[in-house]
Amino acid sequence: MKIYVTGICGQLGHDVMNELARRGQEGVGSDLAPVYSGVQDGSAVCTMPYERLDITDAEAVRERLLRAQPDAVIHCAAWTAVDAAEEPENQDKVRAINVDGTRHIAQACWEIGCKLMYISTDYVFDGQGEAPRQPDCEKYAPLNVYGQTKLEGEQAVRELVEKFFIVRTAWAFGQSGNNFIKTMLRLGQTHPTLRVVNDQVGTPTYTLDLARLLVDMIETEKYGIYHATNEGGYISWYDFACEIFRQAGMHVTVQPVTTTEYGISKAVRPFNSRLDRAKLVESGFVPLPDWRDALKRYLKEIK
Repeated sequence: MKIYVTGICGQLGHDVMNELARRGQEGVGSDLAPVYSGVQDGSAVCTMPYERLDITDAEAVRERLLRAQPDAVIHCAAWTAVDAAEEPENQDKVRAINVDGTRHIAQACWEIGCKLMYISTDYVFDGQGEAPRQPDCEKYAPLNVYGQTKLEGEQAVRELVEKFFIVRTAWAFGQSGNNFIKTMLRLGQTHPTLRVVNDQVGTPTYTLDLARLLVDMIETEKYGIYHATNEGGYISWYDFACEIFRQAGMHVTVQPVTTTEYGISKAVRPFNSRLDRAKLVESGFVPLPDWRDALKRYLKEIK
């Protein structure tokens, strides 16, 4: 297969390209930078075909994809800075990337007749209650600009493309960019005590594991909406922080606090990020490993 991947300078796109190379698939990567500017780790993604693509430019998207004629597109590119998305001066840009850019990708995929995989988020829901959200639940109520624009991206994919996968994930961590683990490790070097919220609950997702699953999926015709995080149950950010410091061998005291006690952020965060993953197994896909195992492997990787 020939698979076109957007957003490969980010943590998930980077891992998807490496997974394609590992399987001997033909991958073409794109991002906004003139040359590949993701993590320089000597892996295959650093040498695979790359081209600059601004997904907000409809004509550029159409020209590049029609020229490439991929069998599938894995659309990882997105505005993911949740708090910055709330700034009035950024909101047009967020919408241009997450909504219009996704629509441009979807329109080109419809014209080519190829598969499209769109990476989405638990933020399309309202984050209330304690029950895990099912993939086909349509009780959407995003709490912030990021969630609203990702939902509208989903809607564009469903409207325009017949052969689509929508994969919602949460609490992602990988090599490129920043994430909760890197933040905890950095703060733990200078702060003997940290306050971490314990009333926001979900499951971490290692992008290396998720990339494997995404390529498993794109090689099939089992289209639809899926939820994908690592296994191992649902935890709070406090639980996650405690396990990070335990595995890293760092003596940091972690104090559990409520979201209200911690302080209001610019973007409202969901309390319930539980995603039901049963549909993966029902569809014949191998679930992701336990998040504790994923954390162990990740800490070794970033040393």
